[in-house]
Amino acid sequence: MRPFTSTISLEEARRRLDAHVRPIDRAERVALANATGRVAAADVVSAIDVPAFARSAMDGYAVVAADVAQASHTSPVALRIVERIYTGQPPRTALSRGACAEIATGAPLPEGADAVVMVEETSPGPEPEAVLILAPASSGQNVGRRGGDITTGDRIVAAGDLLTPSRIGALAAVGCADVEVFRKPVVAILSTGNEVVDVTSGVRPLAPGQIYDVNRFTLASIVESHGGVPRSASPVPDTIGALADALDRAAGADIIVFSGGSSVGERDLIVDAIAQRGEMIFHGIAVKPGKPTAFAVVGGVPFFGMPGNPTSCLSNAYILLVPFLRATARLPAWTPRTITLPLGRRIVSQAGRHQFYTVKVQNGVALPAFKGSGDITSLSRADGYIEIPATESTVDEGASVTVTLF
Repeated sequence: MRPFTSTISLEEARRRLDAHVRPIDRAERVALANATGRVAAADVVSAIDVPAFARSAMDGYAVVAADVAQASHTSPVALRIVERIYTGQPPRTALSRGACAEIATGAPLPEGADAVVMVEETSPGPEPEAVLILAPASSGQNVGRRGGDITTGDRIVAAGDLLTPSRIGALAAVGCADVEVFRKPVVAILSTGNEVVDVTSGVRPLAPGQIYDVNRFTLASIVESHGGVPRSASPVPDTIGALADALDRAAGADIIVFSGGSSVGERDLIVDAIAQRGEMIFHGIAVKPGKPTAFAVVGGVPFFGMPGNPTSCLSNAYILLVPFLRATARLPAWTPRTITLPLGRRIVSQAGRHQFYTVKVQNGVALPAFKGSGDITSLSRADGYIEIPATESTVDEGASVTVTLF
C-alpha cells in the first residue's frame, strides 16, 4: 500500500482545474437543423432586411392615411377596393387617393399605402367594391416596416453565443442554412482493472471476482449530456505497460478520463503511468465519496483519474468533470435545479471531508439514499444530493437542506 501523502480541499482542486481549462478552438460548419445547443465560432451578420418588405400587421384594408384621417362611425369614409392582397403575393396595383386594398396579415403593403385599418373598424360599402372606414388612421398604423426586425449588417449571433432555439430562429430568418460552430471536445474514456469485464463484447457469466464495466457507460452518458463526444475503449488490466499503451491510444482526445487505478493499492498504477508521461496536478481530494481522484496533464492533454467505485466515479464526474468539460466546450456553466427540504433522517459525516450525500425526495422530505461508494444504486435510486461541509460531522433530522437535483 502507498498511502496518500496529502489531500487537497475541494476548493483547491477546483482552482487547479480552472487553471488548466483550454477552451476548444477547432470549428466546423453544421446544418442549422443540427445546431441547437452548439456554440457559434464566428459572428453572423445579416445580408438582408427582415422583413424584406413593408407588411400588414392586421387583416384589414391598406389605405392612404390622409384619406381617412377624419373617419369615424358617425362620419365614415368610403373607399373603392382596387385589389385583394394575400401573403406571398406581390401587390399588382399602386394605391392612389380614394382607393384601398383588402389585405391579409403578413401580406406586402402596396405602393402608395402607408397605413392599415383593421377589418373590425370597417363595414361594407354602398357598392360591392367599396368599404366604409369607421375609424381614423395615421401613417404607419398597423404596418410592419421593412427592416423593422433586422436590418442589413445587423449581427445576428456573436462568436461564443450558445445557439438557443430563438437564435436558431433568427439565423433562419436571415437565410442561414448552416453555421460555423466550435467542435465538441472528444473525451477518451477507459476503465482499468483486472476484474473489469467489457459488457459490449456480449453478456456472459462472470468468473469469480469479476464485475461488469459500469463507469464506461456512466461517464459516456455524462460527457454526451454536457457537450462532449465520448470515445470509449475496452477495459485494460492493471499493468504499467497496458496503462501506458492506453494513454498513447488516447493521446488524440481533448480530455482523457480513466477510472480505477487511482487509489493507493499496489496495483493502483495510474500515478506511476502518469509519472512516465506527464505531470500530476493533484492526487487525492478531501471529499467523500471520491477521495482518490487524480488530475494530470499527459502530453498536453488534461487527464482525470477517477475512482473505480461507481458512485465515487459518477459523483466526481458531476462535481469536477462536468464544469471542466463545459468550459472546454465553451458552454455556459451548468446550473442544476435545487430545492430546500427538511432532512428525513440524521446523517453522520466524516469530519475533514466535504461529503456529497445522495438523497431521495419523498413526501416533502429528503431521505438519505447513500449506501456505499461501490453501489451504483446509491445514485440510480436517488433524486439528488446534499453537501455536508468538511467542518460539519452531523446533520440532524429535520434540518433544512439544499438538494441539488440530478
